[in-house]
Amino acid sequence: MPVMFATSEEAELAFYDALERADLARLMQVWADEEEIICVHPGGLRVVGHHAVKESWQEILANGALHIRPSNAVVLHSMMSAVHSLVEQVTVHGTESTEIANCYATNVYHKGPTGWRMIMHHASAAPGQAGMLDLHDVPGMLH
Repeated sequence: MPVMFATSEEAELAFYDALERADLARLMQVWADEEEIICVHPGGLRVVGHHAVKESWQEILANGALHIRPSNAVVLHSMMSAVHSLVEQVTVHGTESTEIANCYATNVYHKGPTGWRMIMHHASAAPGQAGMLDLHDVPGMLH
């Protein structure tokens, strides 16, 4: 039975919780069950389609849970869609040290008969100071 997400924010919380638990089944409940979904992992190729997106996350989660703290969200809403632009602070635990990397992420959600579902996740490397900046990063800077 599919989980009903009442808001895009609720779906986003479930997405990051599933990554933290390395729970592929729960993660895929957040995604729309359609072929027109897209995922771009940092430094990776564009992955299109439900089966391909699931396989990409399965490969990533096979290495264990992802420790990601989303922050600095800017949310754009319309009646049937929402775009969340945020900073992901990724903690990587090594054998001798712990490192933190930042990514910019854009999560796009669509509201359908089963509630809000993710249709796109696009993450890319961000500068180290990205997690410390204000919501608008560098005001007035276009590129």
